[in-house]
Amino acid sequence: MVLFSQPFDPWSHRTRIVIAEKQIEIEIVQVEPGKLPEDLLDLNPYNTTPTLVDRDLVLYDSRVIIEYLDERFPHPPLMPIDPVSRARFRLALFQLERDWYALAHAIEQHATRQAAAEPRKLLRDAVLSSAELFRQRPFFLSDEFSLVDATIAPMLWRLPYYEIDLPKEAEPIMKYAASIFTRPAFRQSLSELEREMRAD
Repeated sequence: MVLFSQPFDPWSHRTRIVIAEKQIEIEIVQVEPGKLPEDLLDLNPYNTTPTLVDRDLVLYDSRVIIEYLDERFPHPPLMPIDPVSRARFRLALFQLERDWYALAHAIEQHATRQAAAEPRKLLRDAVLSSAELFRQRPFFLSDEFSLVDATIAPMLWRLPYYEIDLPKEAEPIMKYAASIFTRPAFRQSLSELEREMRAD
């Protein structure tokens, strides 16, 4: 099993978090942007990361990959068993990708800090609007770590890099983040470039 992963992007990061949480033995090939290896170009028609290769199976959408890994390696489970709860978690994943991840991508695409001001403000507001949800349970919507937490963690880790400071009312989010960041699997998932985002 091989994962082609970029050392910087949150899509790859959340995939590495799931791999670390499940202690999956896998070869991780770090891919530099704009320098895709020939193997990846042959395997993935979209030339994107992350890309997972498991024998004859090739997957190249981050959500498809993490859900596949959760089913392929069922312990510990990172999605609830009952259909209603699973649907709620999938909706949360969709919203995080549509809102937080899309705004993070917009921030990264702008050449200057000033040009990124609008998506930066929108991402800050989106994160802050969810503060009460972080207060209710030890993990997001759950008493156990899930794929939703694996998706939230890369965004919260990157807030200082995006120059986003949260106000005092975001205390539940910061407490949650501190708890997630100390998990051994999260520390293991970090690339060197991601560690440097909070090197100070």
